[in-house]
Amino acid sequence: MATIRLERISKSFPGVEALSGISQQIESGEFFTLLGPSGCGKTTLLRTIAGFYRQNEGHIYIDNKLIDNVPAYERNTGMVFQNYAVFPHMTVFENIAFGLKNRKVPSSEIKKKVAHVLEMAHLSGYEKRTPDQLSGGQQQRVGLARAMVIEPNVLLMDEPLSNLDAKLRVEMREEIRDIQRELGITTIYVTHDQEEALVISDRIAVMKAGVIRQVGTGWDIYKNPADVFVSSFVGETNFMEGDIKGGAADRINILIGKQTIQAKVPKSGNIKGHVRIAVRPEDISLVQNRKGSTVSDLNAVNEDSTIIEGKVEKNTFTGPLVRYLIGCGNDIHLIVETHKPEQAALIHVGTSVFIKIPVSAILCFDPETGQRL
Repeated sequence: MATIRLERISKSFPGVEALSGISQQIESGEFFTLLGPSGCGKTTLLRTIAGFYRQNEGHIYIDNKLIDNVPAYERNTGMVFQNYAVFPHMTVFENIAFGLKNRKVPSSEIKKKVAHVLEMAHLSGYEKRTPDQLSGGQQQRVGLARAMVIEPNVLLMDEPLSNLDAKLRVEMREEIRDIQRELGITTIYVTHDQEEALVISDRIAVMKAGVIRQVGTGWDIYKNPADVFVSSFVGETNFMEGDIKGGAADRINILIGKQTIQAKVPKSGNIKGHVRIAVRPEDISLVQNRKGSTVSDLNAVNEDSTIIEGKVEKNTFTGPLVRYLIGCGNDIHLIVETHKPEQAALIHVGTSVFIKIPVSAILCFDPETGQRL
């Protein structure tokens, strides 16, 4: 196990600034994920830590040891690649033993170590097979076992599951997490898959354009995004813009077209003017109107929420939930998710509905900077 400290890391390629002043500490034994869209710098940062790239500015420490000038093969890091990177002419045993042989480990010890990681990676009995006799998931397990067998201080994983089908990805991410916990290896994991990051990580760093925008647990990143980018990239979010028109001591009224939506006063204090708000689809619910009540009637008995009227424009059944696109006038279109749907309760396109938006579910952002208010 090892602590990793990054100090003001910057890296440029011709015409491109890939990393800009990144500082971050990764704790010993932590599963730390770099999450972001393609081209945001996450793989560049991983390869810089590995020693495949040399940063233009800044310093990298592993266990308080400066490793800027230490070559990749002496950094005692294990790397798992997106494309498996197994040797096609070697057996499973030979692939996994490769790093140990290069380290001049005695053959008796190699057999023991390889047998141990084969069991951990669920590959026992596959020792004599070659990669062409393995599935994609089994080849990725070989890559993982080869990285682990050298007992690295740090395990680096570059989108290791992106070439697998959806079901196998779910299975493999659970296995990777279980193995990492058992070994306690400090792990940095790169992915663009938000759900994967939320499930597998102790902490997540969300990146954009070579900069870390927010670091936190999955809960923090999802529930308390630091800016509009994080809110939009991690999960799905409904965004609206409007003007603040008064309110009470603990809440504000936001006028969006002809609709007024209430939100809690942001932590930054009482704000004025234009604001951008966000609400997650699962936080919005549909309200049945059995007695012919009006929007005003429903708002009067729902003090902790705003009720607005709309019409179903689209419904999408995904199995565990139904996703509705609701048009609310004034170019407002909201996605609403209903979990555990029943066939008889599905709402058809064109149906008028009331939707309920909790005051506590509204997040406020500065419309110019995108920063959370």
